[in-house]
Amino acid sequence: MNIRLLTPDTFGGVREQLVELLRDTVANGASVGFLAGLDAAEAREYWDGVELAMKDGSRLVFVAEEEGGSTVAGSVQLDLCQKRNGINRGEVQKLIVHSTARRRGVATALMTALEAEARSRERGVLFLDTEAGAPAEVLYRGLGFTYIGGIPEYACTPDGRWTANAIYYKTLFSRNAA
Repeated sequence: MNIRLLTPDTFGGVREQLVELLRDTVANGASVGFLAGLDAAEAREYWDGVELAMKDGSRLVFVAEEEGGSTVAGSVQLDLCQKRNGINRGEVQKLIVHSTARRRGVATALMTALEAEARSRERGVLFLDTEAGAPAEVLYRGLGFTYIGGIPEYACTPDGRWTANAIYYKTLFSRNAA
């Protein structure tokens, strides 16, 4: 397994695999902002927006590739806060792993790479939200994230249920440390 930080120049080479990865994730019930029946055009439109954010420097995209680099097994994004009073934080978004690659350490490897890059960019606080009760909560707690609450009926799952989210944060380092 190889974890790679994409650039705007390398993004196009994996765009279609990312489209299919997102579709697989939604088809398997993950609540990642899309409803069941996600078609390729809508998924492509989403990734087009991500590419624009990469180009303006506000988004980092990591992919996990099978040995040889021919198959994308997972992806995660780090949205870098652009506000001057928030340059210490980043939002973890869309940690997704293909259904055929789950339970093999892909998500942990992606998050480890994301955290290392966040540190190198002096982003000491990470935060995220996920579906309350989803298996991802166990992963995030295991990675040292702290649960801080949730909002009832925050988002609609792919199958049409309104569900709460669970909000987590992790402090990588403090800018106020003495």
